[in-house]
Amino acid sequence: MAASDMHKKNEILLESGTNELEVMEFTIGDRHFGINVAKIVEIMQYGPVTPMPNSNPFVEGIFKPRDKIMTVIDLGSYMGFPASDTIERSIFIITNFNKSNTAFHVHAVDGIHRISWESIEKPDPTIYGGEEGLATGIARFDNRLITILDFEKILADISPDTGIQIEDVKTLGKRSIDDRPILIAEDSPLLEKMIQECLEQAGFVNLTMCTNGKEAWDLLQKYKSTGDSITNHVCCIVTDIEMPKMDGHRLLKCIREDDVLKVLPVIVFSSLINEEMKIKGNMLGATAQITKPEIANLINLIDKHIL
Repeated sequence: MAASDMHKKNEILLESGTNELEVMEFTIGDRHFGINVAKIVEIMQYGPVTPMPNSNPFVEGIFKPRDKIMTVIDLGSYMGFPASDTIERSIFIITNFNKSNTAFHVHAVDGIHRISWESIEKPDPTIYGGEEGLATGIARFDNRLITILDFEKILADISPDTGIQIEDVKTLGKRSIDDRPILIAEDSPLLEKMIQECLEQAGFVNLTMCTNGKEAWDLLQKYKSTGDSITNHVCCIVTDIEMPKMDGHRLLKCIREDDVLKVLPVIVFSSLINEEMKIKGNMLGATAQITKPEIANLINLIDKHIL
């Protein structure tokens, strides 16, 4: 499937904050997994890979499908599954997120399904490893469970430079304490912890963390019900896009349609930020949009837009 075909599939979701996503289902062994189609550039039949010396043990090597050299990650090996015995059926899922192009080697691709975020459950941390877990959600489709994987964590484990760099906060120099309230919606326990640590290092000490857009929306409604000025409770919102129950774009749409909440700055902080996603975010009224590794720039944006 070519990149243009993937982009056509995403056009439906560019219309508005529908709280839906398209999931590509794939298998490793007999297990079913999923990836957000918004992360995918294309899928390709498995081809020759050139091994690289001294590389991570889960990196098969590199290949050059056209004009770009890409790193190939053996996803099954990373997850502890046995090697595929049918290489001729194996697939490369070519992805782009966090400004990185990567090929993930999987055993087979089973199709694309349109699913509501409301139907995606947060995995139990005692089963899926909490901060160290690889699952961001569990979706049911045709009486089977599809585990949606945390590809940002997988890539950051193998290539730490692609993830949030806490050290970047130090480049901002000495900062004063700022106790204006900030609401953050982020479903990954690991990234939630890292974002909180970075913002606290930057002087923002009044942080409220929510694990999905629905939790953030319910909290905003609670703030409204007090009758106080909304800025007594929140002066800036930072939201991920991919979250169970309610995604960041739906949260943004709801905020902009609310007469009280619409004044609040909403910064979209997501691995999915590209030109197409920026168009969608702008249509929905995002104050700013930035990709996840850029934590120092996120702090600068909060400085600029916080009420």
